[in-house]
Amino acid sequence: MSKRYLAVAGLSVAAALLVPAAPASASTANHPLKLRQGLTLSLPSSWKVYGKGDWIHVVTGKCAKPKGEYFTPECRGFWVLGPAAIKVGHELNPYTPDRPFYSATDVEPCPLNRKWGQTFNGAAAKGLRQVGPGHKAYYRAWKGTCVTGTGKKRATFVQREWYLPKSGILVVDSWNTPGLPGVLKHATWR
Repeated sequence: MSKRYLAVAGLSVAAALLVPAAPASASTANHPLKLRQGLTLSLPSSWKVYGKGDWIHVVTGKCAKPKGEYFTPECRGFWVLGPAAIKVGHELNPYTPDRPFYSATDVEPCPLNRKWGQTFNGAAAKGLRQVGPGHKAYYRAWKGTCVTGTGKKRATFVQREWYLPKSGILVVDSWNTPGLPGVLKHATWR
């Protein structure tokens, strides 16, 4: 099984499209993540933000490589992606909500275990979801399967996606992150 990773360092990143806010002190319950178009997410203080620009990784639990590239396995969290990532969001072609975000053309590691590959088997749910007042995102929940190199099924996962095309923001979560739908629903826009 080939494990070619998309090199995000080579992508052009539009300046200041997604800018993470500095983490709050440990004594506060939440800290803001300020994104493009005035979107701000109020994150629990235990969630840590890595990266900048169009590839922001929010780590919400155990993670050996929090600064790893997209598809880094065994790292609990979600990604907030901007226009450069969306441009290569389906097998190096532009992302649409009709297909899962998958920014490679080969088999990538399963999010649950680096020894397995991943495949997608269709949408388990789709519709619109609120992201702050006055903004609705295209929502998709894609059924994923973790397989061995010989194709044997080992585990399943769901990749949830919230896409705001006018704002150029895509949130991708392969860990069913508790609290994430509420964080998005209660986001603010300036």
